Amino acid sequence: MSYGQVSPESTQVPTCYRHPDQISYVSCHRCGRPVCPRCQVSAPVGVQCIECVRNANRAIPSAKTEFGGTARSSAKPVVTYTLIGVNLLIYVLQWVIPNFTQQIVLVGALAYWEPWRVLTSAFAHSQGSLLHIAMNMYGVYICGVLLEPRLGRMRFGWLYFLSALGGSLGVLLLSDPYTATLGASGALSGLFLALFVVFRTNRTALRQMGIVLLLNVVMGFVVPGISWQGHLGGAVLGLAAAASIVLIPKGSQRTTLQFVLLGILSVVVTGMLYLAAVTVRFPLA
Repeated sequence: MSYGQVSPESTQVPTCYRHPDQISYVSCHRCGRPVCPRCQVSAPVGVQCIECVRNANRAIPSAKTEFGGTARSSAKPVVTYTLIGVNLLIYVLQWVIPNFTQQIVLVGALAYWEPWRVLTSAFAHSQGSLLHIAMNMYGVYICGVLLEPRLGRMRFGWLYFLSALGGSLGVLLLSDPYTATLGASGALSGLFLALFVVFRTNRTALRQMGIVLLLNVVMGFVVPGISWQGHLGGAVLGLAAAASIVLIPKGSQRTTLQFVLLGILSVVVTGMLYLAAVTVRFPLA
């Protein structure tokens, strides 16, 4: 009986498809290509190569929040904490840098030449009372932990900034152009009105928030030093932004529609801020 022989020249040693210098007798369970230990990913059955794992992950639908945002593995409201941190940092700078507060507060008569004030004023707070920043940051925290996980980070951040700009717009349109205004109250008013939209089907929550809203409205007109104009502007923009996010029905185009509406709101409020600044600009400059 004769036995066949295998020629050494015809024998091909398997090598990793990503590292040809690495010999490997282990193959990917999906594509069958040899993979070295550096390219192996453990799977319930055998191993898979890095590319197959990456392609499989792309095919998995990403988890969404209640209103279309990207769900995160961490439940921490990162944007909320960041906004609070920025407010606290600005407050420290107000104490450290001379005349810093005067450079960032909103004065309607100066907004045309110094447009940054319409946003920076929303992160500045009164140095005469720690209660001002403490109450505002507590409100941002409460609203943030309720809204951010439901809306998603980008939508929540967009809502906050639109509300802040809305507060500045209310001040420009309704306040004395020579009065200085500062504080996150406009943005906070927008977040608070957004809660009404998000929890509109929860009657118990609506009653509780309605009582708080009524008290805030009364305080805005009775207590001196509170800018009801900023509260009103922030509330209107916050309500509009929240409706643009929450009231869009689920579907493949929901995210696109949400961002289009938020973009339109952004353009509109920016245009109105410009026109208001032109109207009240300092006449002697």
